[in-house]
Amino acid sequence: MVQHKLSIMRDIRTGSKDFRELLKEISLLMGYEITRDLPLENVEIETPMKKMTARVISGKKLAIVPILRAGLGMVDGLLTLLPVAKVGHIGLYRDETTHEPVSYYCKMPIDIDQRLVIVTDPMLATGGSSSDAITMLKNMGCNNIRLMCLVAAPEGVKRVQKDHPDVDIYVAALDEELNSDAYILPGLGDAGDRIFGTK
Repeated sequence: MVQHKLSIMRDIRTGSKDFRELLKEISLLMGYEITRDLPLENVEIETPMKKMTARVISGKKLAIVPILRAGLGMVDGLLTLLPVAKVGHIGLYRDETTHEPVSYYCKMPIDIDQRLVIVTDPMLATGGSSSDAITMLKNMGCNNIRLMCLVAAPEGVKRVQKDHPDVDIYVAALDEELNSDAYILPGLGDAGDRIFGTK
């Protein structure tokens, strides 16, 4: 289902409304994978039929941190799965000349350093923005970080793995390469523009 939905998102004919809905759906599906190893504990409950021992998440505090602006498109899907997660925000944009990230905003839950942090950004191109966002979180004391992207280029994966070997990366598709403008090929265009209809 992830691959099917991603194929529709890649299509140039897919409009912003459908693109946003598909991104939410894929984020929900990927959320299952990114949380599959959360620790469980036993609790006693009573069903309509009898008492039993059931399994629940073991007090794990979660946070979702989108890299603005495109990362916002992945938050709703994750919150559908993880409604008690807190949400922080990191604002980074890519300098059009240097292709390097520039930070302009950062707002986190007060206890961010005590949470499993899921960083969201649909596109992992050069890896600069994701790597910088992860560094910012580590500087706040975070030591349990996962990165969730929709489409990645090998260059971006390599950069994040080099800078942050302790961070697991979850992607729906590993594409071929970056072009001379540092866009992922075949990619799906500018995710932010397609989410918000700004192009």
